[in-house]
Amino acid sequence: MTLGKGKARLGGGGGGAALLSLRGTPVLVTGASGFVGSAVTHALAARGARLRVLVRSSSPTVNLAGLDAEVMEGDVRDPASMAAALHGMRYFFHVAADYRLWARDPEEIVRNNLDGARSAMEAALASGVERVVYTSSVATLRLRPDRSPADETQPLSEGEAVGAYKRSKVAAEALVLRLVAERGLPAVVVNPSTPVGARDVRPTPTGRILVEAATGRMPAFVDTGLNLVHVDDVAQGHLLALDRGRIGERYILGGQDITLQQMLAEIARLAGRRPPVVKLPLGPLWPLAELAELAGRVTGREPFLTRDALKMARQHMYFTSQKAQSELGYSARPHQEAIQDALEWFRAAGYLR
Repeated sequence: MTLGKGKARLGGGGGGAALLSLRGTPVLVTGASGFVGSAVTHALAARGARLRVLVRSSSPTVNLAGLDAEVMEGDVRDPASMAAALHGMRYFFHVAADYRLWARDPEEIVRNNLDGARSAMEAALASGVERVVYTSSVATLRLRPDRSPADETQPLSEGEAVGAYKRSKVAAEALVLRLVAERGLPAVVVNPSTPVGARDVRPTPTGRILVEAATGRMPAFVDTGLNLVHVDDVAQGHLLALDRGRIGERYILGGQDITLQQMLAEIARLAGRRPPVVKLPLGPLWPLAELAELAGRVTGREPFLTRDALKMARQHMYFTSQKAQSELGYSARPHQEAIQDALEWFRAAGYLR
C-alpha cells in the first residue's frame, strides 16, 4: 500500500474525545482521484479503513495507484451509482466537486456540484450510513471588509457569491444543512481554504499559480490575499471531523493568511528565482481577462485570468480555523512547508521544466 506523506500534527482539543477506530471499517470516498479527495483517501488508508472509492470512467487514476481500495466506476450525480457505492458502507466522505473557476457554460459547474450533492446526500439517507463528512469550501462564507479573518458564523447567500463555482458551493452546502435539519442527515461540513501540496494532477487554480510562478511566468502581482494550507492537513481535518465534529456544524480547515506577494516571494525563493516586485492595478487587467475568456471559449481551455478571478482579487480572503482547533484538535503546519511540498511534487511530476 502506497501512502502519502501526511505530516499534520493532531494537537490537543476536541474535548479529549477518543479517535474512532477505522481498522477494517467500510468507508466510501467520492472524488478520490482528485486533489483533496486523494489526500483524504490516503489519510483514511493510514488509519486502516476498508476503502471504496467512486470515480468517473474518465477520471485519471494516478492518485489511486498503490492504494488498497475497491474502485467503483460511476457518477455522483447518478442516484443508481450512489446507491450501489454506499451499499454496506458505515461512513461516507463526499469530497467530489467540479473545482473550476471558469467554464464555457458556467451553469454546468453549478449543476455538477449541486446535483452531485443532492444525489449523494439522498443516497446517504437511504443507505443509513452513520456519518457523512461533506467537503464544502470557504467560498460559502462572507469575508470581512476590514480584512480580519472570517469565521463560520456568516455564510454567504447565493446571490452574494461571485462566479459559478462559489454559487454552486453555497447552494450545495445549504442543501446539505437543510437535509440535516429537516431529515436527520448525519453530516458534518468542512470548509477547506486554499490547499496546496502533492497529487495536484490537473492542477487546481492555485496549483497553476505555483507552476507559473516557479517557472518565471508571473512577473507581477495584484494586491490580494489568501489563506494557504497543506492539503494533507486538510485531509487530517476531514478525519477529525468524522471523529469529533458536531452534526450540522461547519468547520474551516485553513492555514495561514498571506498576501499574494508573500506567496510569490516564497515560491521564487524555493525555485531560485527573483520575486516579482511590480504591483498591478486591477483595472487594466479587465480587457486582458475578457480576451482570455474569449480565447477559452474558442479553445475550450480554462483561461489563466478571468473576470470572476479579478472580482475575487479585490478582497483579502482571510479565515480563522479557531473553531476546528478548539473542537476538533485541528492544526496546520506553516505555509512555507505547504508550498515546498507542492513544488517538490510538481518538480518530480514533470510540471516544472
